Amino acid sequence: MNNEHRSGWRRAWAALGCAVLLAAAAHAEDKLPPGMTEQVVDVPKSAGIFTVRLETTIFKPAGDGPFPLIVLNHGKSHGNPAFQGRARYSAQAAALVARGYVVALPMRQGFSKSGGAYIGGGCNVESNGIVQAEDVVATLDYMTQQPYVDRDRIVIMGQSHGGLTTMAFGTLAYPGVRGLVNFAGGLRNDTCVAWEDNLVRAFGNYGKQSHYPSLWFYGDNDSYWPKPLPERLFAAYTSAGGKARLVDYGTFQSDSHGMFGSRAGLGIWLPQVDAFLRELGLPSGPVSATTSATTPANASADASADANKDTQ
Repeated sequence: MNNEHRSGWRRAWAALGCAVLLAAAAHAEDKLPPGMTEQVVDVPKSAGIFTVRLETTIFKPAGDGPFPLIVLNHGKSHGNPAFQGRARYSAQAAALVARGYVVALPMRQGFSKSGGAYIGGGCNVESNGIVQAEDVVATLDYMTQQPYVDRDRIVIMGQSHGGLTTMAFGTLAYPGVRGLVNFAGGLRNDTCVAWEDNLVRAFGNYGKQSHYPSLWFYGDNDSYWPKPLPERLFAAYTSAGGKARLVDYGTFQSDSHGMFGSRAGLGIWLPQVDAFLRELGLPSGPVSATTSATTPANASADASADANKDTQ
């Protein structure tokens, strides 16, 4: 073997060694706080004569429960939803698990490894949200059958497109659901004429049919919902009869749309959510010292990390 070949092999082995070390480091950083477990399951969703499987992440406190349940709905990134990574929101989930909640994060139909095709597109935002909410119902049907879940204490939360999904779900009366939390919720399609008016109209119709109180979070420098759109959404929802409280948290880093997905945003939304949970008669504030004292090391402050920076 000549020197050039030896050098090539050395470079190859060095590259392989670096890859192994990086993978090991990533695995080490992905460790969850003590007292918190993570499981990925396939939640069945009836789709006519077929059954679609929804890739769902479940974070759970230690113990047998039954624990109150939070269903956390993800946003929508650019491109094909099937190529979108599994949403974990690990730091955010850790804070909720520390408060004694089971957290379920379903990837909706057509997203990530979930079955079926994404049901969306077009300019009917209201209909889009209602269709997405069917996956929340499927998740609740599955989770409320688990012995560690308290089926009478449930909260639905969502970020961006997941926030729209959450507010659309609010039109459905589901036993045990106490309230909704909307983080920068909406759906934007610039190819649609008057897309802002479409979104306002959707929220107004959701408010007209809403069954639950809700807590909303919108910032001042959101790259997707320009001022005064959040205020218009809120006014349409509440004037139609929806019960809601809006938290305007001002400017957040370079884009307030990523507040929930950023570790730096925990101090903004957690106190407000704790107060809301108390109003609903649900646990608030950390009950687990070990879990609340830390969040996963890989929970980056970068809003684009962990599939948290959503375009919609």
